Amino acid sequence: MSSTITKDRLAAVQQHLSPEQQHARAVDPVASMNEERAKAVFNIRELTNLLDGGEKNTLLKERFMQDFERDPLFKMDDIHDISKDELRERTMEKFRSLIHHLSNEPLDIFKKRMEIVSLIDPGFWTRFGVHYGLFVGALQSNATSGQLGYWFQRGALSLSGMVGCFAMTELGHGSNVPGLETTATFDEASDQFIIHTPTVTATKWWIGGAAHSATHSAVFAQLIVKGKNYGTKCFIVPLRDPKTYHTLPGINIGDLGKKMGRDGIDNGYIQFTNVRIPRGYMLMKHAKVSRSGAVKEPKLQQLTYGALLQGRVAMVVDSGNVSKKALTIAIRYAAVRRQFSNSKSDIETKLLDYPIHQRRLMPLMAQTFAMLFTGAEMTAMYNTMMGRLENAKPDDKDLNQVLEMLKETHATSAGLKAFCTWNCLSTIEACRQACGGHGYSAYTGLAGMYQDFAVQCTWEGDNTILTLQLGRYLISSYREAIKGKKLSPGVGYLNRLNELLGKKSNQEDIFKPEVIIEAWQVVCANVVKNTALEFENCIKQGLDQDDAYEQCSQSRLYAAKLHSYGYLFNRFVDGVSKVQGNLKEVLMDVCILYGLYTIEENAGAFLQYGYFSPEQMDQIRIKTNALCASVREQAIPLVDSFNLSDYMVNSPLGRADGNVYVHYFDQVKRSNPQGPHPYFDRLIKPLIERPMDQDEDDEEAGLEDDDDEEEEE
Repeated sequence: MSSTITKDRLAAVQQHLSPEQQHARAVDPVASMNEERAKAVFNIRELTNLLDGGEKNTLLKERFMQDFERDPLFKMDDIHDISKDELRERTMEKFRSLIHHLSNEPLDIFKKRMEIVSLIDPGFWTRFGVHYGLFVGALQSNATSGQLGYWFQRGALSLSGMVGCFAMTELGHGSNVPGLETTATFDEASDQFIIHTPTVTATKWWIGGAAHSATHSAVFAQLIVKGKNYGTKCFIVPLRDPKTYHTLPGINIGDLGKKMGRDGIDNGYIQFTNVRIPRGYMLMKHAKVSRSGAVKEPKLQQLTYGALLQGRVAMVVDSGNVSKKALTIAIRYAAVRRQFSNSKSDIETKLLDYPIHQRRLMPLMAQTFAMLFTGAEMTAMYNTMMGRLENAKPDDKDLNQVLEMLKETHATSAGLKAFCTWNCLSTIEACRQACGGHGYSAYTGLAGMYQDFAVQCTWEGDNTILTLQLGRYLISSYREAIKGKKLSPGVGYLNRLNELLGKKSNQEDIFKPEVIIEAWQVVCANVVKNTALEFENCIKQGLDQDDAYEQCSQSRLYAAKLHSYGYLFNRFVDGVSKVQGNLKEVLMDVCILYGLYTIEENAGAFLQYGYFSPEQMDQIRIKTNALCASVREQAIPLVDSFNLSDYMVNSPLGRADGNVYVHYFDQVKRSNPQGPHPYFDRLIKPLIERPMDQDEDDEEAGLEDDDDEEEEE
């Protein structure tokens, strides 16, 4: 009854509006956004809680967002107009705020706070993370309990008396950690290690915090004792006097300068010239060097690898979160931006109503949900594995099971880090282009987001190298499956080769999640098998294992990418299974959209191995279009479930109220106040008033006489 009354009142109001007023009301961006929000057919808060891991986490994130918005140190609306030096100073200033929270919050709560920081200011997140994530992380992973206590007492945990950095990458070596050239030679006479940079390519490079901040570094160098090289180990090396910040003898540090993004980080280079450190500054949780130069290496080197995976897992999570931010901007803008009208109306059409625009953005939103569910699963897998590793000993009865879990987590995190960061970077760029010309403005946030995120594709392991690692694991898993070994769940489909190879879809409803899961399993089983056979053929031709792996690297890359598509779809289906009612219906549409879109994108493989026929692929394309239109109807409610405040989004085009033009214009005016011309007198005036040989000025300005033209006719 009340809705009928409301409609009657609106109709009455409409009658009193002029055509111009009616048009203005119809195209008003705020009204357009409200109209989109009213379409919600599910409980937005329920989805937010699901994505956050529960209502408690949602409330915590909202408190953190408000904390940072009100903290003057985290002012972000002018970030696009300050210099590199100003940005670095402001980034360092923020340490004060975070140290306060670190000192007063449990570690698990503080980690959630840092997830919010990564979306607000990725440069600061990295600079702070260099000390706490990398330097302190290196101590926790590599130091004995006594050493850990020593460095924590010296101020490593409280950030008092020292600031740490992490010196692994060199000018000549990145992903190839065993190939690092920096040396740590044990001198028995003095009971010291001599840290040395023997070549230019051994210079530590891209070291965050080195240029201006760090007093100490976790340095990865080749351990050399009595002339024998024992491989790469970790050493704590003092760099600067904490009182004066003068570099110590033998230390040469420089600034790497301007970068593509994240300029708040003071990346630098470090060279060591015969720098002496006490023997106890080698972190000896795993390998040990005694006073007499006896070296004791761990029985199971694999147990030392677990901590290295934390960064990869974090980047899978970060990929989903950054994609949320990019899509919030692009989809909200598309909901209020209008371009062109059809013959039936003079009201221009919303971008979001164009099928081609739906095709540009809806599959990316589906992909983002898939990454979010996968990130949660990956985090749980990592935490379970680390819990097992912490207490693992070489003589444990279940050691093989623990090592199997480590192997799977290592390979899966490698492949997903690459797959998800690549996806996120392409999502940001697609969102920027979907915003048209305005996407090119720094103030709309997407250009800077791309620049800041791009590094994720090459740090913590180059994406191509990491994808190849997953491909290597898939070959290994196939060979084990052939011998009858039961594999871990992520590659469990390889235990069903007889069932999957050659299988075709005979289902009438090819859009069911179980059919899509089977489709990916069939394709992946075929591709992994062919890759493994190619590898074995190389071995038969006389190549050693390493050369054989390199020879089939393209096939490994292809197999790993297809495996990752299937893995993400499985995680999405698992996520949807946790909800009921209208939310489940909406999420299932998004889930099936992701599954079908990725099949369409890789149509060649599904046709090659015959799971789908060409006619079925046509049906998939048509259904994908229909799902884009269906998901579009819930696009704004779905984006709202990401629960990012306007402060977090930091883009006038992504404002929640839809009033994009007013906010955009205000930001441009505020950031670029009008004043006297900056260089008219110095540059423009001399240019346009320079003396030139000219005939007397023609008052007609070159205009031809109309009368002359008429006479000619």
